[in-house]
Amino acid sequence: MGIGGGEGEKTSIPFNWPVIGMMPDLFLNVHRTQDYITEILQESGGTFEFKGPWFANMDMLVTSDSANVNYILSKNFSNFQKGPEFEKMFDILGEGIFNAECESWDSQRKTIMPLINHQGFQKFVGITSWNKLEKGLIPVLEHAAKSGMEVDLQQLFAKFTFDTTCILVLGHDPASLGIDLPESPLGNTLADAEEAVFYRHVVPRTCWKIQRWLQIGAEKKLTKARENLHQFLATNISSKSENLEDINQTAILQDGGGLDLLARYMKAARVLKEENRTSDNSVSKNLERRFTHFNLCG
Repeated sequence: MGIGGGEGEKTSIPFNWPVIGMMPDLFLNVHRTQDYITEILQESGGTFEFKGPWFANMDMLVTSDSANVNYILSKNFSNFQKGPEFEKMFDILGEGIFNAECESWDSQRKTIMPLINHQGFQKFVGITSWNKLEKGLIPVLEHAAKSGMEVDLQQLFAKFTFDTTCILVLGHDPASLGIDLPESPLGNTLADAEEAVFYRHVVPRTCWKIQRWLQIGAEKKLTKARENLHQFLATNISSKSENLEDINQTAILQDGGGLDLLARYMKAARVLKEENRTSDNSVSKNLERRFTHFNLCG
């Protein structure tokens, strides 16, 4: 519960304090964030305006109303522009659909949605999720139960999501989900990136920009994360490009193989290249910039 409200009155709605906003209630419920947000939305009718400290960038509108979500993200998307500051805040996501505005967003959506909704890709999602569940997640849980080993379920499901996302998006299995729970350098990289982006929302804009300029703190980690992520994507894109014909042939011969988003996107890009509407270099750069957000956002 929150600390707002009158005597004897219990409410989940956080009190908006001078200067510090609604942060005290958020900190009091940080151990149960999801439940707390759900209670706030239930009590406020599905839409709530959160006010953060005046010096931070945490003012936000939170909604669980499906009509609002549809109106903002689809029906009238052009009316809800993110603006240049949003792009700076999430610069690690590149020029993908998450950061895109207006024409760019519409163009990317028209390209990506048919690929995601394709029957072959939907089948690939089912096969990949089941295989990773059967051969990855369940063996780890069974081993933990038999040996009495403690496991961090949040970390475990993060590894599950990371592996399945990489397979579905890039056609590459990083195999971070195993009985010995191996360290995943790229998984750690993504965690550092997420932490740094969250940090940008909490501290004043000037503070994280100075840290970026000096390359210290969270911003130093973010710079390193960006380099590692781009290197990882460049390697996968190069490998996929060299073996695209073999991958396409495998997709015909095997049940669901080679149907990842990158392979499908590259096939579409190859058509543009053959029509002399783009070059090898521009295709590679576009793929790298636009596929960054898939791995970060899952």
